[in-house]
Amino acid sequence: MAASASSSLLSSRSPLKLTSLSSLRWKLPVSVALPRHQRRRASPVFVVVSMDAKPTVLVAEKLGEAGLDLLKSFANVDCSYNLSPEELCTKISLCDALIVRSGTKVSREVFESSGGRLKVVGRAGVGIDNVDLGAATEHGCLVVNAPTANTVAAAEHGIALLTAMARNVAQADASVKAGKWQRNKYVGVSLVGKTLAVMGFGKVGTEVARRAKGLGMHVIAHDPYAPADRAHAIGVDLVSFDEAISTADFLSLHMPLTPATSKIMNDENFAKMKKGVRIVNVARGGVIDEDALVRALDAGIVAQAALDVFTVEPPPKDSRLIQHENVTVTPHLGASTMEAQEGVAIEIAEAVVGALRGELAATAVNAPMVPAEVLTELKPYVTLAEKLGRLAVQLVAGGSGVKSVKVTYASARAPDDLDTRLLRAMVTKGLIEPISSVFVNLVNADFTAKQRGVRISEERVILDGSPESPLEFIKVQIANVESRFASAMSESGEVTVEGKVKDGVAHLTKVGGFEVDVSLEGNIILCRQVDQPGMIGTVGSLLGEENVNVSFMSVGRTAPRKQAIMAIGVDEQPSKDALKRIGEIPAIEEFVFLDFHRPSPTRLPFFSETPTIGQRLRAPSSVIHLRLPPKHPSAVEVESQPF
Repeated sequence: MAASASSSLLSSRSPLKLTSLSSLRWKLPVSVALPRHQRRRASPVFVVVSMDAKPTVLVAEKLGEAGLDLLKSFANVDCSYNLSPEELCTKISLCDALIVRSGTKVSREVFESSGGRLKVVGRAGVGIDNVDLGAATEHGCLVVNAPTANTVAAAEHGIALLTAMARNVAQADASVKAGKWQRNKYVGVSLVGKTLAVMGFGKVGTEVARRAKGLGMHVIAHDPYAPADRAHAIGVDLVSFDEAISTADFLSLHMPLTPATSKIMNDENFAKMKKGVRIVNVARGGVIDEDALVRALDAGIVAQAALDVFTVEPPPKDSRLIQHENVTVTPHLGASTMEAQEGVAIEIAEAVVGALRGELAATAVNAPMVPAEVLTELKPYVTLAEKLGRLAVQLVAGGSGVKSVKVTYASARAPDDLDTRLLRAMVTKGLIEPISSVFVNLVNADFTAKQRGVRISEERVILDGSPESPLEFIKVQIANVESRFASAMSESGEVTVEGKVKDGVAHLTKVGGFEVDVSLEGNIILCRQVDQPGMIGTVGSLLGEENVNVSFMSVGRTAPRKQAIMAIGVDEQPSKDALKRIGEIPAIEEFVFLDFHRPSPTRLPFFSETPTIGQRLRAPSSVIHLRLPPKHPSAVEVESQPF
C-alpha cells in the first residue's frame, strides 16, 4: 500500500486518524512558512496524505511505453529521469518500487533513505553492478532484472562489432567521408577458420557463439559455471581461462562485473595473449583495465578493439582509448533495438508488478530461486511455518532472548526432493516480526536472523509412506529460554510447537508434550487444567457470556483425570475481565492468550501488506498471560506484553 502523490493542507486539532485500509488518510503536523500577517498561534497546520490501494513505482530512466502501460494498470507511476543522487534519496521514501537502467546508481544511501518502504528494484537489462545488492538484501528489498529480452540484441551487436572491426568498417567510413580513398590501408582479416573465445557463456555469450559458428569460426568458451553439455550441444568447447586467452584470435567478453572480474583484462593477462588478438566488449566496461588496453594496443599485442561499454559512461572526450585509431566504439548500444527496448520494458514491468503482488520473480538476483511448482506445492506449509514461528515466540518469556531455534521437517520424500529455504524464511519471519520493527521476507530472512544473533538449525526426519504430500509436520523448538506457558516446554527443556496441514489449513498439533488439534486461524487460548468433567462447557459458557465466538476447541491430556491442555480458537479478543474470569476457574492452573492478529494470507507472504508513509506502520499484536500464584489460587496476575 503506498502513499499517493496528492496532498493538501488544512487546519485541525484532531489527533492522528486512521480510516479503512483501502483509503488511508493521515494528519501529520508540519512546519509551514507563512507570511507574518497570516500566522496564527492557535491552529496547527497538518498535511493530509491520501493512501490508496496502489503502490508507487519510480521510473528513473526511460522505459518503453508497453512497460509503462503495464505498470500504470497496477500502480501509480512517477517517471522522473536524470535524478541526482540527492534527488533520488529524497524521492525514494515515497516509493514502493524503483526501475533503473545502467545509468542510475542504487546505493546503500538509497535503501537507507527509503525508510524500509522500497520493496523491489528493477534493473531494465542484464547487469546489476549499479545496484548495491548487499544493502538491498539487508533492507529486505528484492532486486530483479530483465535478462532475456535484450539477449538477441546484445548478441547481434557483438557480432556487428566483431565483423565491423575485422573489416575496418568504421575507420574506412570516416576516411571516405573525409574525401580519402585508402583501400590498401584498410585491408581486413577473415573470420572463417579463426578461433573466437567467448568469455562468459551465459545467455548473450551463448547466442554470440551460435552466430559465430554460422560465420565459420571455431568457438571456445570459458565460464566456471556453465555446464559442459550445453556448450557441447552447439559445438563449443569449454576451456580454462588461460587457454582461452592464449589461443584465441578474437575475444568476445560477456562476463558480469564482479570483484573477481573487475579489470580482469589487465597487463598480466594481455601478456598471455596471442600477438594480434582482437577484442570485443559488449558486457561491462569495468572488466577491462582501459589503461592496460591502450598499452597493449600500442605494443601490437592487441591489434584492434571494438567497445560498446566503458568504465565511466560517457567516457572522457580526451580518452586515449576512445581516440585510438585501432579502436571502434559505440555508445552502449547493445540493447538498443526497438524490439529489445519494448521487450525489456515488458519483462521488467512484469517482474516488478509480480514482486509487488508478493510473488517471487524468476529473475530475482538476491533471493534463492524457488521454482514455481515448488512454490505452489509449499503454499499451505508456508503459512504453517510462519504461524508456528509466531506462536513459538509468543510463548517465550523475557530474559536472554531467542538465540537458538531448531526447525524439524518430517517427510516421506528424499532430502534432495524437499527445498526448505522458503519454509525456513517464513519461520524466521514468524519469530522476528512480532518482537521487532523489522519486516522479514525471503530476501533478508537469513541475514536478519544472523544480524540478531539467532541461530536457526534444520533437521529432517525421513518417514515411511507415500511422498505425495511434501511434509507430514513441522516442529519449531526454541532452546535456552523460559516460557510464559510452562506446559509448552518439552522434556528436553525447549519451547516446542508442532503443526501440520489438514485440508489446506494450518493446524497446531502439539504444544510441549501435549497433543492438540486446533486450526491456526484467528486467536487461541491455551489452558493447562486438571482433567475433569465440565471444563469445556465452563470455559465455553464464560466466553459466550462475553459475546466471544468459539470457532473450535481441542483437548489433549497425559492421562484421564490428570493434566490436560485445552486449546480454544476464538474469533475475537476476550476482554481482560473475561480472561480474569477464566483464570479464576479453580481447575485451570495456567493459560495464555495468543493473538495472531492478521488473517491467514491468501497468497505467499513475500512482502508485508502494511500501509506505509515514509516508514511502515505496524498494527499491534499482543500476548496476555495470566498465571496463578501457587499460594493464592484465587488471585490472578495479568501481564500484557506488546509485540
